[in-house]
Amino acid sequence: MPDAGAAPPPAPGIKGDVKEARAHDSAIQQVTGKARYVDDIPKPPGLLSLYIAMSERAHARVVALDLEPVHRAPGVVLVISSDDIPGTNDIGPVVADDPLFAEGEVLYHGQPLFAVAAETEDAARRAAALAHVEYEDLPAHLTIEEAMDAGMDLEPEQVMARGDASAALDTSPHRLTGALTIGGQDHLYLEGQVALALPGEDDDVHVFSSTQNPTEVQHLTARLLGVPDASVTVEVRRMGGAFGGKETQSTIMAAASALAATRTGRPVECRLDRDDDMRMTGKRHDFIARYDVGYDPDGRLTAAHFALASRCGHATDLSFAINDRAMFHADNCYHYPHVRIASRRLRTHTVSNTAFRGFGGPQGMIAAERMIDEVAFALGKDPVDVRLANLYADGERSLTPYGQSVDDCVAGQLIEELMGKANYRTRRKEVQAFNASSAVIKRGIALTPVKFGISFTTKHLNQAGALIHVYSDGSVHLNHGGTEMGQGLMVKVAQVVAHEFQIDIDRIKVSSTRTDKVPNTSATAASSGSDLNGMAALNAARTIKERLIAFAAESFEVAPEAVQFLGNEVLVGAERLSFAELVKKAYLGRISLSATGYYRTPTIHYDRSQHRGHPFYYFAYGAAVSEVAIDTLTGETRVLRIDILHDVGESLNPAIDLGQVEGGFIQGMGWLTSEELVYDSKGVLRTHAPSTYKIPTAGDRPLTFNAELWASGRNKVQTIHRSKAVGEPPFMLAISVFSAITHAVTEAAGGCVFPHLDAPATPERVLMAIEEAKARAASLDRVD
Repeated sequence: MPDAGAAPPPAPGIKGDVKEARAHDSAIQQVTGKARYVDDIPKPPGLLSLYIAMSERAHARVVALDLEPVHRAPGVVLVISSDDIPGTNDIGPVVADDPLFAEGEVLYHGQPLFAVAAETEDAARRAAALAHVEYEDLPAHLTIEEAMDAGMDLEPEQVMARGDASAALDTSPHRLTGALTIGGQDHLYLEGQVALALPGEDDDVHVFSSTQNPTEVQHLTARLLGVPDASVTVEVRRMGGAFGGKETQSTIMAAASALAATRTGRPVECRLDRDDDMRMTGKRHDFIARYDVGYDPDGRLTAAHFALASRCGHATDLSFAINDRAMFHADNCYHYPHVRIASRRLRTHTVSNTAFRGFGGPQGMIAAERMIDEVAFALGKDPVDVRLANLYADGERSLTPYGQSVDDCVAGQLIEELMGKANYRTRRKEVQAFNASSAVIKRGIALTPVKFGISFTTKHLNQAGALIHVYSDGSVHLNHGGTEMGQGLMVKVAQVVAHEFQIDIDRIKVSSTRTDKVPNTSATAASSGSDLNGMAALNAARTIKERLIAFAAESFEVAPEAVQFLGNEVLVGAERLSFAELVKKAYLGRISLSATGYYRTPTIHYDRSQHRGHPFYYFAYGAAVSEVAIDTLTGETRVLRIDILHDVGESLNPAIDLGQVEGGFIQGMGWLTSEELVYDSKGVLRTHAPSTYKIPTAGDRPLTFNAELWASGRNKVQTIHRSKAVGEPPFMLAISVFSAITHAVTEAAGGCVFPHLDAPATPERVLMAIEEAKARAASLDRVD
């Protein structure tokens, strides 16, 4: 069988072959409003609306919960609480510490207390408001610092180390310490959390869920209902965005809807409005990152010690793996001869934080980049030169803190090529000249690289399945375990199948992801959707193709090598048939035209108890140059220009991949500049709607935005047609914006002190950082 990673040249006349820049498969339906999301499914007769009532306290005992007035309200059909759950009242994906409905104690403001199923959504809301709830307030630990003081660790401190960081720091020629507070981020997907449950026979239920993880929704819903997994079917055709927010927490809506549907025998829909969604569901983890670094006069690092702490929220959710990934990426592209990375995961009385694009990687990576910026400032060097001096290289300089060798590092090539394309050196001088003549507006420029590990760090998740039917007319039905959240997974996998059969992509019908078609799937996450499902689909297609080859060879009495699939046709020796003609003959010849495909990622292993192993199949790389301007009177920031060069290997679909690069960057820019989560002293989220939570808009996009896929890219390991993952890595290119803002703030304070700027760099924080830096600079002048 030919190498699955090496694609032969595309045959002429194939529409939608791999490497073709092709529009998203749902693009036309989306722009015309015809694309169906869960709430667009035609409403079945007898549909009930489910409203989830939430806690009004961050931490309290529920002294009394009187739901009688709710039961008696007009239009109410069912009221459910923890007492009505036939199975296990828990939807924790890893640790059983996350009840669907609170039992006796509430642990965050917005936690589900009970749910009301009524004839209309308005009736359900009005009824829920009639509940009588009495609380006895308990101490609420809301911040990382409060949780640390109270010892509210989810697990013992985790340590990843190599060498003797403490001794190396003590003997380093230079040494400095620093800290960075990193804010969380709301997913703010366009389609909110939603589920529709249809009751079936024998306690069966069919759930349409806006989820990245149909199998987990199936499993947790079944556990809550007390039925086998096989009794629950979960289906999703597409999501209107997810970004990790629908990896675990979509279960809340799905499980509650399924419970109500099985209790009433009627279909039930639960659709959160934006305010309830933001209050009830988790965010990106907030972090405090501290570093202690040693370095020589040339800027080469000798040792580094990181202390990371994160706000995980009231339940574990995916916090173990997320914080592990932050540790994995506290090196970014840099080799630390001696290193210690310590991580604390803190339980707080806030919503349980969860997966978000990058999955902890951005928080670890920005700590590394802030450290490099501060070292460069201390030495009076261009930060790019310090970055180049510390990149991973061959030999001893290839080893990560967790023991994996980085043998594919192309960061140096990307940086050098991007510096030329973006004219970085000249522009940095121009920025300095501008700042010397501008009293109010100051500019900053920065180049930062990205190295992001690709694979789930939980080994068993690195597997995928697919199901392909070829019908007797030559059309193809494609199903796999991946989910479509707008990232273009479906069209890319369809292109893989089109290439293997050498047929036009419009002959392939991509169907909804369903747990009764492909079982035991992993979440579409970790940037592995195309890697895993593309290979599974390829293997399914090859199984059918091998059957067709054997049938054709036998029927026409030629060697199997004489059967070729080319350009919607099949050459069988001297005979030429259309693909459909061969398929028809095979059907009449009683050849199976259906096959499953399976794939599991090779070579990966990891011992979490030792934080040692080879957790990533490969690394994805990129680099970005950002230039910004800040108003020193208001703190307002504007991004002036972006230049990006990103490695996606041999792209399956350059149009889709470039869109991911651009979109990921803008989302990362929002995380670091404007998206601020504000909780008050009672644990109430005050930024719970787009009116108070500010994502980037079209006006925030820089006028000059140059993004390219690296022409020299090719995956060294055998992935689907030698491509590389692209979902998450571009997000972290936006760290260059934060570094550029830091540079501009330094300039605003006269260039003599390194500023204390935390993320997100909102206008308020920028202004405070300027004032604080100016005060320190003045203090230094007085001492001198």
